[in-house]
Amino acid sequence: MGSRMKRGYQVLGGLLCLSMTSCSVIRGYRADGQSGPDIFSFEHHAHDTIGNGEQAFQFPIANDKAGWIDTLHFYTQRPRFKNITLPEALNTKRETQGVMIIRNDSIIYEKYWGDFSSDRLATVFSVSKSITSLLCGIAVDEGYIHSIDDAVTQYLPELKKKDPMWQKLTIRHLLNMQSGLDFDDTYSLTLKDLKRLHAMARLNYGHNTMRQIRGLRFRCEPGTEHRYESMTSQILGVVIERASGQRFVDYLSEKIWKPLQMESPALVNIDSRRHDVAHAFGGITTTMKDLAKIGRLYLHRGQWNGKRIVSEEWIRQTTDYNTDNEGYHFNWYNLSNVGSAKPPYPGYYALGIHGQVLYVNPYKNLIMVRIGMYNMGSIFVPELFEQLSNCGRF
Repeated sequence: MGSRMKRGYQVLGGLLCLSMTSCSVIRGYRADGQSGPDIFSFEHHAHDTIGNGEQAFQFPIANDKAGWIDTLHFYTQRPRFKNITLPEALNTKRETQGVMIIRNDSIIYEKYWGDFSSDRLATVFSVSKSITSLLCGIAVDEGYIHSIDDAVTQYLPELKKKDPMWQKLTIRHLLNMQSGLDFDDTYSLTLKDLKRLHAMARLNYGHNTMRQIRGLRFRCEPGTEHRYESMTSQILGVVIERASGQRFVDYLSEKIWKPLQMESPALVNIDSRRHDVAHAFGGITTTMKDLAKIGRLYLHRGQWNGKRIVSEEWIRQTTDYNTDNEGYHFNWYNLSNVGSAKPPYPGYYALGIHGQVLYVNPYKNLIMVRIGMYNMGSIFVPELFEQLSNCGRF
């Protein structure tokens, strides 16, 4: 068969696949283009508002900003950028929109590109998973979730009639990406990834998330291996709703956005107005300033200005440096996740597609945030932030 004819059959097969499954991929292509969602895609999606309170906490700007940061040179994995400054690393292709560094509750460094600013809304993608984990910890503290070793079916009993594996799947498995579900994350809108893409496109653009959850199958027994995939956090979000008896957006507002004195209302994507299931896996849209406040809560071991928001034990289990489970715990990472050696003062981080980063270093009292439009290739932002934390200047 000639290569041109073979390509024709592939295209035809792809189109047939699209027509026989759903319109999710087409909707995604129309909304976000071939490169997939970006930080402003929320403008094209149905979403709910996460309300903030009347009082707002503001990070003051340090009197003496750390301009010396721009002169430091970092090592990156990309050979031609082995010795590079932070501004060069972060903006090699204009990917970065904004960077903010906070130490001792004061902003010591901030830089923006284009018309972006610290109070502009942007989707943080899988950093949402880390926020969902925080909300889960609060639900445990409040007794809505009895134990993270509870089976998911205690909160989603309709799944008992499906695959028997559901009764082996626990909330801990969801938090640590050990679900065993047959689900792949891909945002690439290409024919090559069409089969894998369909599941992720349905999760992002489908109108009935619970129908998709009920149709899931298992690849292996829950708890047998760590494998990152977004559906686990989506199920966790539904568990939190069922356990608390509140909509995800309302519980998030009451327990996090208002107590942390967020400066702006935030948004979370939903599957549809009819079904109103929040995208707990990656749909939260917020500002850099308010995202940094999540970091401040973790830095203070679950307390906000003396008030307990989540248990210190939850923070400890999430953030203590531990190489088990490939350095991934309760939807947060440490740098052993990418094979980095443990530095003298290790931090931890939340990460989203296109390099949205919330990094916290408790030893140096540092919070670092990066919001980007595109992926950074071989330049891995959390590693740069870890190098900066351990540079000896703090």
